[in-house]
Amino acid sequence: MRSFDYRPLYRSTVGFDRLLDMLDTSVRSDWPPYNIEKKSDNDYRITMAIAGFSPDEVELTQDGPELIVTGQKRPSQENRQILHQGLAIGDFKQAFKLADHVKVANATLENGLLSVDLVREIPEELKPRRIAIGSTRSAPSAEDNGKTKQISQDTEPQRKAA
Repeated sequence: MRSFDYRPLYRSTVGFDRLLDMLDTSVRSDWPPYNIEKKSDNDYRITMAIAGFSPDEVELTQDGPELIVTGQKRPSQENRQILHQGLAIGDFKQAFKLADHVKVANATLENGLLSVDLVREIPEELKPRRIAIGSTRSAPSAEDNGKTKQISQDTEPQRKAA
């Protein structure tokens, strides 16, 4: 496995230390195989191949920014002798780091594929919003209107007299 040194990135970035730590410590097992797909800007799906597991043998837990998928196979009650074991059926635990505001929307187990739908729900106060730009010249207030009227009334008699 290749290793990448992230230390030079620490010198030129601010606030990405958590991300770089995740990259540095992320070790994935090869089993069970999984796909991560982006369905739209805010919708994602993780699909894991967990043939042989029933829904009551699989547990999904979201703990803050981490989704943990655990599979614990119940021991078989049958007394059988396996001559060759090519199927990788055993306990597993996979952890996925989720971005901020990403939550599990749905999970299904069908035909040996566990599908976990994720959605990013950004709170309204954190969404980008357009801010109106005002000018430095503001509309005259009630006080200004009164002064303007007084000035105009005072100047009018002078004009008539002249």
